[in-house]
Amino acid sequence: MKALSLLVLAPAAMLSACISFGPDAPPFLLTLTPDQTVQAGTVMAGSQASALVVTEPSTPQKLSVTRIPVTSASGTISYLKDGSWADTPASLFTSLLSETIAARGRLVLDEAESGGKSQDYLTGELVDFGVYEAPSRAVVTFDAVRRLPQGRVETRRFTATRPLTSIDPANAGASLNSAANEVAQAVAAWVAG
Repeated sequence: MKALSLLVLAPAAMLSACISFGPDAPPFLLTLTPDQTVQAGTVMAGSQASALVVTEPSTPQKLSVTRIPVTSASGTISYLKDGSWADTPASLFTSLLSETIAARGRLVLDEAESGGKSQDYLTGELVDFGVYEAPSRAVVTFDAVRRLPQGRVETRRFTATRPLTSIDPANAGASLNSAANEVAQAVAAWVAG
């Protein structure tokens, strides 16, 4: 009986080593961490109409995935090996931007929370959020679009660059996080006007 049990379990054990239910997780799963955060217990109040609604920016196709684009000197794009974002760059940047603006005391809502009543929207395009080989650097560029009451629209480009000592997930992630925070702080200052 014991031999029969081993005969049944052995193929199942060998088969389990061959089956994969998805790609292996990358060694580095990266996210953005805000330099400025809302302190615990902070209360912000206001009407839905006066709140700033931060919406997810559009992106070029190279940023619609969770991988980190690396642009060569010739302009070709590849993706960084062994590193991936925890979410898309647009989603991560939206969260970072919202937190940074709220840390300055501004009431920030998403579209669902505003109930369509806000008169102040911040959106735009995350134009660049990647690494360049020559010279080796990380670049974040955000073309902000602010829709204000009475149909007024303001636009402004924000960009930040950080040098890279090597192109690997740890350095790329840290440099992109630093550059994204610089951009978010500049946008927050612009919105505070």
